[in-house]
Amino acid sequence: MAESKVRKTASAGKPVGKAVGVRKPESRLAMVRRARRINRELAELYPYAHPELDFDNPFQLLVATVLSAQTTDLRVNQTTPALFAKYPAPEDMAAADPAELEEIIRPTGFFRNKAKSLIGLSIALRDEFDGEVPGRLADLVTLPGVGRKTANVVLGNAFGVPGITVDTHFGRLARRFGWTADEDPVKVEAAVAEIFPKSEWTMLSHRVVFHGRRICHSRKPACGACPIAPLCPSYGEGETDPEKAKKLLKYEMGGQPGQRLRPPADFPGEAAARADAAAHHGQVADRGVAE
Repeated sequence: MAESKVRKTASAGKPVGKAVGVRKPESRLAMVRRARRINRELAELYPYAHPELDFDNPFQLLVATVLSAQTTDLRVNQTTPALFAKYPAPEDMAAADPAELEEIIRPTGFFRNKAKSLIGLSIALRDEFDGEVPGRLADLVTLPGVGRKTANVVLGNAFGVPGITVDTHFGRLARRFGWTADEDPVKVEAAVAEIFPKSEWTMLSHRVVFHGRRICHSRKPACGACPIAPLCPSYGEGETDPEKAKKLLKYEMGGQPGQRLRPPADFPGEAAARADAAAHHGQVADRGVAE
């Protein structure tokens, strides 16, 4: 569904933006209306948008989000099963031997600093919050290694408290979409919060991050395969040829699963993974018969 919509929309109409020529100054009201339409379009494109970190409870999500800095969610998802098997609760991680913890999380990079943060936040949870992850932003940001981005991830996805998650993808697209010119994540969060109703903040974050990972890449965005190109003032920064742009698509839009190892049942990446596994199994069986 997503891929067919990409093909249909990318070739329909003339995208506005740098490739078209000089645009008239956009009023604040026009920008807000365009931003909200982008959100609606992304909601249709990614109806399954969700956090791409595997977790079963607030503590696991908090730890996984801390580990996700400067690495991929897939790498974190490959690392956390062993981590949570050994340290299932804050009390366990608070008492962890630093060297043993570092070795488990080594694949995520910056493992010494991350281990220090994980032990520190676990001690704080144990001693100050009765071993429970707090459900308030003001409390979360007091934990070692936890900033507003991590706190909003936990609040939005573990507690249902709306929050805007400004990671590198979100900040990049917010600027490309013309929602803000700020580089500072806190200022980006504040600017975007004024555009969208609070009820949309968490899902907006997922949709924008999904789009940044799959189509609107950092180095070479797939402009020619982008369903929201007609709404983007930065159209033309990337590949505009539809066929060349299609080759840049990532994850399930390119026929591959996303970053979760335990995705929701309706996530198309799960279907893609099963299809790939079935095809591989069939190839192996065919070779066996031939031999």
